[in-house]
Amino acid sequence: MRIKGFPLLKKDIEAMAILIDDPIWPFRGEHWAHLVSDQSYEELHQFAGSIGIPRDTFQGDHYDIPERLWRTAVDEGAVPTDPRVLVKRLREAGLRKRKSANQ
Repeated sequence: MRIKGFPLLKKDIEAMAILIDDPIWPFRGEHWAHLVSDQSYEELHQFAGSIGIPRDTFQGDHYDIPERLWRTAVDEGAVPTDPRVLVKRLREAGLRKRKSANQ
């Protein structure tokens, strides 16, 4: 967290690279959030693994996080972000993957 008048610390900048939106996306009786990195997929994989999300659940440019794990992700450093801002940051970083025509 930034205190007025003080620059962000390196650890704060690194933590800000992992973004999560609110768990508003319904699927199979649960609500889900999207977890992304605006720095690299490797950073995203490391973070997801640290909160118990298996790598084989990676969705091409994000992980789907069930609502029950949302607080864990935030407590570990993911920054809650509006879904539109999350996608914008992913695109700006060149990490957004388009869905294929058959999805």
